Amino acid sequence: MIRMETVLECKNVTKYFGGLAAVNDVNLEVGKGEIVGLIGPNGAGKTTLFHLISGFEKPTSGTINFKGGDITGLKPFKIANKGVTRTFQLVRPFYLMTPINSLVVALLSDRAKRMGDQSKDIQDRAWGLLELVGMAEPINMVRLCNTLPYGDLKRLEIARALASKPELLLLDEPFAGLAPEEVTRMQLLIQKLQKEGNTIIAVEHILRPLMKIVNRVIVLHHGQKISEGTPKQIAEDRQVIEAYLGARGLALA
Repeated sequence: MIRMETVLECKNVTKYFGGLAAVNDVNLEVGKGEIVGLIGPNGAGKTTLFHLISGFEKPTSGTINFKGGDITGLKPFKIANKGVTRTFQLVRPFYLMTPINSLVVALLSDRAKRMGDQSKDIQDRAWGLLELVGMAEPINMVRLCNTLPYGDLKRLEIARALASKPELLLLDEPFAGLAPEEVTRMQLLIQKLQKEGNTIIAVEHILRPLMKIVNRVIVLHHGQKISEGTPKQIAEDRQVIEAYLGARGLALA
């Protein structure tokens, strides 16, 4: 078996809030070009782990390495400039800007300037991002983000995260709040990003569409990693079924 280059490695990562361990001694690795699903019941610690990786929280203990370098506890902008970007559960657009101008803002970041094709006009680069996520429509030159459908806002947030050409993209609930046809468009977009060489970790509660596109799944419960494997292995794991359904639900299943 060919071993992929490790992009992200978490070693014994723990985060306490008061006496509560939101993330407890988690170890994981993500290989270059993978789509990894991070799942678990409500309160499992998934979003907290995203916050730790992206710098919005500092671990109580443990280390987080990105491409072999220690990023534990760095500020979010420093981690983003190293090549890790993310989206959020709740979209955070610049509501009073147009989609293209909101991407122009993202292209002004240090990493975007360093990694981008400076021979192209910044508006052209922003338009390229809209094309990438399927939003290259003339109306997106003029309408404001506060008029966009929710599915477009989700895809715009991904485009903004891609502006700096990250080497690791963290997607926090990409399917949440989407209609069925929008879910399909999001699946296709994530698969397209993988084909273009992106490494992706996706937190998600809506499991059916996630399981169709991920290479591997990591399951958290009460802050601990309880299982890891292919979608089929996870779907058949008794410990995972019990975490979601409880002991009685496991018996019924």
